[in-house]
Amino acid sequence: MTHDPVIPVIGVTCCRKPAEFGTVHQVGDKYVDSVVLGAEAVPLLIPALGEALALDPVLERLDGVLVTGSPSNVEPHHYGGPPPREGNLADPARDATTLPLIRRAIELGVPLLAICRGIQELNVALGGSLHQHVHELPGRRDHRSDKSKPHAERYEPVHRIQLTPGGKLQRIFEGAESILVNSLHAQGIDRLAEGLVVEAVAEDGTIEAVRVRDARAFALGVQWHPEWRVLDNPWSRRVYAAFGAAARERAAARSRHGSPAHLRTMA
Repeated sequence: MTHDPVIPVIGVTCCRKPAEFGTVHQVGDKYVDSVVLGAEAVPLLIPALGEALALDPVLERLDGVLVTGSPSNVEPHHYGGPPPREGNLADPARDATTLPLIRRAIELGVPLLAICRGIQELNVALGGSLHQHVHELPGRRDHRSDKSKPHAERYEPVHRIQLTPGGKLQRIFEGAESILVNSLHAQGIDRLAEGLVVEAVAEDGTIEAVRVRDARAFALGVQWHPEWRVLDNPWSRRVYAAFGAAARERAAARSRHGSPAHLRTMA
């Protein structure tokens, strides 16, 4: 007897933002759509509840975690950095949620993909630090997007990254030595966390991708935005396909071991 394959459920981290009547938990459509289209999975939004979020019961029901990008930045007290400048966007509720969520997902072997702010959170969660203004570092390019351009144009590829020979990302990209990526970030990795391995760097030396050393499952962070129109970019499709495959593997294993019921392929 054959069974329909299970559809994995992937948690998508939210930001917590002020609204007219209090605050809202929010994530952009591009991240939700990328899970559906790129990973072929069901997205489940994870609210920024901080300590009120029971991590283990949530992660036991998930087959993957997508740590999203955001206009806000990790508060520097989490990595011993200098106070942020005036005008810096912060989201302490998100920090209080994602940093422990990332650590616990890795411990439990839940597949993890971390994008932009997400790769920075991954680095900080594991003990690394951040540059708050990469464009001010000697020899670095300005990795911020041109906000005078239409929104879609800001996601166009603008610079090349070099892939680590023999690394996981290079294998995902079927041996490519370098690729073109978009760039919409002001901050970046400074001191690399001990548990991370560099998978790609920009031509100016900025770390563009990392993986978790000795991870039990897929655990990758990228500084660019593969979620944007994921199916239109061959490199983005490969990243999400690998993430989705890892999530399906976990979903199948959980189904065999009698974990909570999954949605099944729809006719």
